[in-house]
Amino acid sequence: MQGLGRLLALFIVAGFVIIPLVATALGALKTKGELRTNPFGLPQQWLWSNYGEVLLSPGVWGMLGNSLFIGCITVLLTLAVAAPAAFAFAHLKFFGEQLLFNYLILGLTFPFATAILPLFIKIRDLGLLETSWGIILPQVAFGMASTVLLMRNAFRHVPDELVEAALIDGASYVRIFWSIILPLSLPILSTVAIITFVASWNNYLLPLVVLNNADGFPWPLGLMQYFGLYSTDWPRILTYITVTIMPAIIVFLLAQRYIVAGLTAGAVKA
Repeated sequence: MQGLGRLLALFIVAGFVIIPLVATALGALKTKGELRTNPFGLPQQWLWSNYGEVLLSPGVWGMLGNSLFIGCITVLLTLAVAAPAAFAFAHLKFFGEQLLFNYLILGLTFPFATAILPLFIKIRDLGLLETSWGIILPQVAFGMASTVLLMRNAFRHVPDELVEAALIDGASYVRIFWSIILPLSLPILSTVAIITFVASWNNYLLPLVVLNNADGFPWPLGLMQYFGLYSTDWPRILTYITVTIMPAIIVFLLAQRYIVAGLTAGAVKA
């Protein structure tokens, strides 16, 4: 009975996730009138042309390139900053270590939306408005708490005896980090990279605040072209949303094994 209850709970949770996705994908294949009268049923006439019009709309591939650039640079900077910090918290002992780590983890309790006004002012003062760096650097900063936490737990899973043996052999901490910790921590590195890229890909609020020039828009901001003053093209919006979330779903499905391995890497020794 316990297994049946668990299975039922999983089906209910999966339904809450899958049903909106399916409704969105089906709504993208309907006309405006049918979307109003039959929002959840199968389309009477499957309008696959909606996808063609969205994918061939002006500037859409430029926005795709902007999103890929922002996402890839965000991933590289996040790994470059978070990995050494996590290694220091995991294997180095220094004054104020726990206090500094707790201060960093406080970032998990800080909602991004509440910081949007002071963040905009700081980006403006730094001259980063209308640039990709005005999006990349805040994404790296706000993702630092979760990525360091994940990496620290995974790095602590590497035996201390291995690190001590390397120190006895004369290896520096930099050499230990590059030659021992990173090669043994590929699952968590892959997990952090995927989570960071997907979060950057789906980011809508920050680019909306930072960018005004359509040439620099990332992919999610392409939704604005379907919102009119007097009417809204909901079938095109649902089509665009479907196209937007499909890469994220595909990445998670293909990398699910690595994500699970990375998230459970520090489960034995925290």
